[in-house]
Amino acid sequence: MPAKLSCRVNGNEIVRTIDERLLLVEFVRDIVELKGTRVGCLTGDCGACTVNIGGDAIKSCIVLAMSAEGADITTIEGRDDIGHIQQAFVEENGFQCGFCTTGMVLTAAELLRDNPDPSEAEIRKAISGNLCRCTGYDAIVNSIKLAALKAREFQRDAGID
Repeated sequence: MPAKLSCRVNGNEIVRTIDERLLLVEFVRDIVELKGTRVGCLTGDCGACTVNIGGDAIKSCIVLAMSAEGADITTIEGRDDIGHIQQAFVEENGFQCGFCTTGMVLTAAELLRDNPDPSEAEIRKAISGNLCRCTGYDAIVNSIKLAALKAREFQRDAGID
């Protein structure tokens, strides 16, 4: 059944009439045409579909688009504060095929926002809801450690407490 959805995606007001059964991942990819959000498992297990709603990383493949009525949705394309994380993934070879990278980077951003100096165990726990078939996770963990270090060094050098 058709329903009207009004939300903001990456700061842009979006109003569309959609099928009320449409998944948020399908809305983001097919309606808004932002392809950085991936479709992986459609069961909430892999994390490739991660987006940010209201400051929290969520798996958009298990959320109906209509549940985002009035929400602020941020996709990987809308994040201008993750360059240091992306660069750390490049430097530490934290990706191979790149399919899981969106979810890993957004999950890392949320972790580092809440905990700027996570232990390896905390990093592994944070990314435990994201699957990677290629890297074996060590490179991803090292990437997040490096991103955390770079962020702390930047804050120290800028005199930010």
